[in-house]
Formats: sequence, structure tokens, C-alpha cells
Amino acid sequence: MELLILAGAILLVAVVAIIMGVRTVPQGQVWTVERFGRFTRTLDPGLHLIIPLVDRIGHRMVIQETVLDIPEQAVITKDNAAVLVDGIVYYRVMDVVKAAYQVAGLANALEALAMTNLRSVIGSMTFDETLSKREEISRQLMTVLDAATDPWGVKVTRVELRKVEPPANLVEAMNLQMTAERRRRAVVAEAEGKREAVVLEAQGRKEAADLDAQARERLAEAEAKAVTSVALASEGAGNAALSYFVAEKYIKALEALAANPSTKTLIMPMETASMAGQIAQVMAVIAANNTPPAEAAPPRRYPA
Repeated sequence: MELLILAGAILLVAVVAIIMGVRTVPQGQVWTVERFGRFTRTLDPGLHLIIPLVDRIGHRMVIQETVLDIPEQAVITKDNAAVLVDGIVYYRVMDVVKAAYQVAGLANALEALAMTNLRSVIGSMTFDETLSKREEISRQLMTVLDAATDPWGVKVTRVELRKVEPPANLVEAMNLQMTAERRRRAVVAEAEGKREAVVLEAQGRKEAADLDAQARERLAEAEAKAVTSVALASEGAGNAALSYFVAEKYIKALEALAANPSTKTLIMPMETASMAGQIAQVMAVIAANNTPPAEAAPPRRYPA
């Protein structure tokens, strides 16, 4: 009976030892093995055997890309403006041994390092640069963190800023400034439009005046040519030709006045009869001047 109890105890110890000595490492992790507290080897994903009570699992390291949140914090910029900033750090463990034994609490150490360097990078920029240069801030922060975490066997792959938010009073001041700037642009645009309209109107008046002057010159030249032509055509008629020219203009003016639909009554002046007489006289003179001279009559012969 005692032998059976002893055999059962040995079997139970063997089973427990086998269970303690069998380790299954999941995909995406690497475990470290310590023998009496000293690192001996690493276990890759899969099934492994260790010596129970002698070996133990030290650290279970995740070798996948890990996301670490940077807590929100108030940062003072170069021009003494306070902004609230938070972000995300993406990193991957490249050397499991260094990540396990070169730093205590990898996530906490990386978080503290990111917060400190974030204050340093933003503190070297002005408020406007902080709002407009997020990519540059992320790039600088990633470079600093990657260099600082290299002894830990960690590779920082990316840094993203999620929020860069100024305080409420600064946001209100920015809105007022933006509103004032838009009003200024509207006033400037309206003033420029009015100035261009005045300039265009002045140019139009100048061009119209130039065209009117040219038209008057052309009309004066035409009148001069007409007078010259009449004078040449009526040579020999003297003052009568001039009277005819004036009378012709006078008659045309009367015709235009009579053709006006709004004209109800046409009053002829007293000088109309004398004007008609002058026209008749001029016509007689012109007809006389245009009549060819009569041929001389042949001498009359009388019979002897």
C-alpha cells in the first residue's frame, strides 16, 4: 500500500514537472529564460521545454509594433504661449535582451522620454510654428526618441501629434484677430474697386472727349471744304452766291422744323419773302452765267 502511495506521489510530481517544463510562446512574442535569476536564452514563438524549478520565464516581450499614448500636457512655446499637446508613439522591440534588461519598465520610460522631448521641441518654436509645423515637430521628436531608445533595443517608427490646442482665451483672441483681418481685407478690396472704377470712368471721359474733339475737327474740316466748294462753284455770282448758300441752310432748317411730329404750328418770319426773292435773283444770275453766249447773226444781205 505504501508503495502504491509512493508511486502515485512520484507520478504526480512527474506530471507537475512536465507541466511546469512545457512552455508555449504565442506568435508575436519572445520570452526570456532565467536560470537561478540569470538570463540564459530566449524562447521564440512555439513549443519549448525548460527545466522545472531551475529555469523560469523572465520577461514576456512583445515584438509587434506597439502604440504608446503620450498623455496630454501643457507646453510653453518660444513666445510664451501655452498649448495643450498630446500624441502617439509607435515603436517596436528589435533586441529582446536589451529591452528586457537594459531598462526597467520600457513603456513608462519611453512615455517619460517622449513627454520631455516634446516639451523641448515645442519650446524651441513659436506659437504659429507649433500650429503650422506638426509634421516637422513629429519628425524631430521621432529622431530624438529613436536615438535615445537605441541602447534599449527599441526602434521608434513613427510619432504623431493628435492635438495641439491653445487655451480658450488665446482661441478667442485668435478669432478676433482673424475677424479683424477679414474686415481689413474687405475694406481694402472695396477701396481698390472704387479706385479702379474712378480711374476707368476718368479714362472713359478722356476717351470720349478725345473722340468728340476729333469729330468736331472733322466736322469743321468738312464745313470748310463745303464752303470752299460753294465759293469755287459760284465764282462770278458775288454776294448773291453767298446769299444763296445761306438761304439753302435756312430752308433746310425750316424743313427739319416742319418734319418734327411735335410741331403743331409753324410761324414764318417776315423776312421769308425777301429771302425767296434773293434766292430767285441768285438762280437768275447762275442761269445767266451758265448760258452759253449766242452765236452772232450772219450779216443780212439786201438784193441789188
